Amino acid sequence: MISKITAAHLQRRAVIYLRQSTLKQVFQHTESTRRQYGLRERALTMGWAPESIEVVDEDLGRSGTTTEGRTGFLRLSEEVAHGNVGAIFAMDVSRLARSSADWHKLLDLCGLADVVIADEQVIYDPRDHNDRLLLGIKGTMSEAELTWMRLRLRGARISKARRGEHFIVPPVGYEWDAAMNRMRQDPDEGVQRAISLIFERFRIDRSAYGVARHFILNELQVPARPMATRELQWSAPRPSRILAILANPTYAGAYVYGRRQYTIGLVDGKVVRGNHRVPTDAWKIVHRDRHPAYITWEGFLENQQILRQNRPMRDMPERHGAPMQGEALLQGIVLCGKCGHRMHPGYGGKKRYPRYFCASPVKQGKQVRTCWSVAARGIDRVIAQMVLSAIQPPEIELGLAVVREVERQAKELDNQWRLQLERVRYEAQLAERRYKAVDPDNRVVARTLEREWEQKLAALQEVERRFETARRQKKVDLSQQDRGRILELSRSLPRVWTAPTTTMSERKNITRTLIREVCLAPADRAKRGTRIEVLWQTGATTTETIERQLPGRNTPPEMAALIRDLVQRSTPATEIAETLTERGLATASGSRWTNIAIHAYCRHHGVEWPKRMPSSVRRPDRRRDGLHSIHGVARRLGVTDNAVRYWIQRGWLPRAEGGERGRPCWFRLDDLTVRRLEKLRDAHTQAASRTNFNRFEKGDAS
Repeated sequence: MISKITAAHLQRRAVIYLRQSTLKQVFQHTESTRRQYGLRERALTMGWAPESIEVVDEDLGRSGTTTEGRTGFLRLSEEVAHGNVGAIFAMDVSRLARSSADWHKLLDLCGLADVVIADEQVIYDPRDHNDRLLLGIKGTMSEAELTWMRLRLRGARISKARRGEHFIVPPVGYEWDAAMNRMRQDPDEGVQRAISLIFERFRIDRSAYGVARHFILNELQVPARPMATRELQWSAPRPSRILAILANPTYAGAYVYGRRQYTIGLVDGKVVRGNHRVPTDAWKIVHRDRHPAYITWEGFLENQQILRQNRPMRDMPERHGAPMQGEALLQGIVLCGKCGHRMHPGYGGKKRYPRYFCASPVKQGKQVRTCWSVAARGIDRVIAQMVLSAIQPPEIELGLAVVREVERQAKELDNQWRLQLERVRYEAQLAERRYKAVDPDNRVVARTLEREWEQKLAALQEVERRFETARRQKKVDLSQQDRGRILELSRSLPRVWTAPTTTMSERKNITRTLIREVCLAPADRAKRGTRIEVLWQTGATTTETIERQLPGRNTPPEMAALIRDLVQRSTPATEIAETLTERGLATASGSRWTNIAIHAYCRHHGVEWPKRMPSSVRRPDRRRDGLHSIHGVARRLGVTDNAVRYWIQRGWLPRAEGGERGRPCWFRLDDLTVRRLEKLRDAHTQAASRTNFNRFEKGDAS
């Protein structure tokens, strides 16, 4: 055996190669490491000098299935290729490689460079055919052994998982009970309530972004336990964390094994490894009602369906997407009646008017254009009326139910704040006890603990201040007056629908609760109307046709006659708009008449003024109701129009009416306002006089 080692081998280095698969084995399987280091004595007995022996232990804690990350093995191969190595010592073949490809490459190098391979019992010469055959068989068995070990370990895991006893990293809100081999809820009441609030808000908002928005607006935090420390941490919510909680079946009391699948493949010539989610119906092991739950299993499945609907895909038109804050009420549920594709909302113009677009390409002659589009506001008004007409619950029951729900949400919000206060107060008390327990003479430690105590007290004061602010602004505590207003408002669903506090996403959620799809198609080309077909959640259908909203189409005859009469009298458009507003008359959409709306009406109906009106008509100094224009204020106080505009800009002269785009400003000049403006005028005049006098004196002096 020793005869295989020649003088040429002894003149080169002997390399002792060490490897163990994981760091856990390095620290716990110390005998294996000791045996591998003991190969140095074997090299000494075979004739190598101590200075000619090199120990390569860089790959301790590295798997032998691949050369990736094994810098020691790569360096060993390079030294063999350069002819610097005479022998390689390893405890067995599996230490060098668990891959046949890597093992045979090393054997080829050793055969060409005349390098022997030695283990604890035998010395092999790769140039000898019998030794090469034996080494090849050992390498193949080493690779197969890895597969056998994996199968045994995987079988043991699956067997334990079938009993629901295999350890799974508990998500936040749970702990692993080692004695019972199952999950149990986190004993921290604040964590439990925060997790329950996430599922409750998702039932209301129906999107992870809506849940995160609720937590942020109410300055609430979400718990987390990082994998590295497993210590409880509180931080601002992120939609990704909310999604992870909503998609985890553990919260439904289920023990699930096989939610993810490990994959490996080639992408653009590179090895890519991934860990992908498995569909719910393909989970390998599911034990329902295994531990305490935050939601029911049916509620979990419903949440998954909502999450799938919130992710729209081009090849899955049944997915509507999550409701957004845009003004288009039918976002995600409107179909094109011409081609059958889904229509999408768009916003154009300076005022971002919503429209529904069907972007399907249509060939018209030699050109290709989009299918069609239609204004959204008129359609949305019709759909809103249908929804409000369909919802007609008894007023008393509805009002009481709304009050109870608001009180419950306010109580839950108050509980979240109180639990946060308790947690911060405990941290402050703990810092105080630590500071008082230290030796006062040990100032190095005492100063640090004192600083930590002060930081905790400052954090406690900040939380208390935010809590008081929330009680005032967010209505954490409902007064009897608040309950009365909620009860009164809940009895009128149209008022709730049009209330400024009702968001568009909430209106869309209400609409989707009743309506499954809406189909729009152009109809009646003469009047350019739109045909609306509504498919309700019950399966019933409703069809209605509306006319296109053109200027003045729905203007009552009496109002149209008044406009024509004022135009024939050569009344400026601004005065016509003021006259209509004073009489309480509004446009068909409920907006206020402006000079732009008057001109649009006249242009559409062919109404013309008897004589050409000047491009700019000066407004009267004072209206019949006592309000003054800018020129009227300037004449009353004896200043220029620019001086009045400067007062407006600085906030010294408040507007009584107007100021928006297309609407002139009007001001109310009572005695107090006039006296204040006169003082400003006089002060400005005196300052200007002093400035001019100083300039005059400097001119004389020069």
